[in-house]
Amino acid sequence: MLKVIIGDQFPQIIIPAIENSRVSLDVVMYDWRWYPQDPGAITQKFNQAIVRAVRRGVRVRAIVNNNDIVNTLKSVGCQARKLPIKNLVHSKLMIIDSRFFVTGSHNYTQHAFTQNIELSLFGDDDVVVSELTQFFVRLFSMI
Repeated sequence: MLKVIIGDQFPQIIIPAIENSRVSLDVVMYDWRWYPQDPGAITQKFNQAIVRAVRRGVRVRAIVNNNDIVNTLKSVGCQARKLPIKNLVHSKLMIIDSRFFVTGSHNYTQHAFTQNIELSLFGDDDVVVSELTQFFVRLFSMI
């Protein structure tokens, strides 16, 4: 199964996938925003799906570029890191339960979810998930 996600379809497809996660969410994200002042924002609904996953016992690990997001994610129970390298992490990736992947141009921002011209792929190909997991583990292991 491979699903093309265009523009504002992202939260409609990925929030239910997060809600159905049972074991793990591994994320590499260039730009991830938190909107606590606007709980009705679709990005904040996405963020709350992450929080609910953590509360269900799902292990959430994230690699991001912003120390504020690292701290926010840690405060809700995620394992979050900013890599100790000078290179910018520009990837956008989520691996769900070592079974599904999402990758493409969507950042986790209000503009990406509502206004930008974005394109991502959601799929369950075992070979792709394995390669993306190896990529994630290599990055997350950097100290």
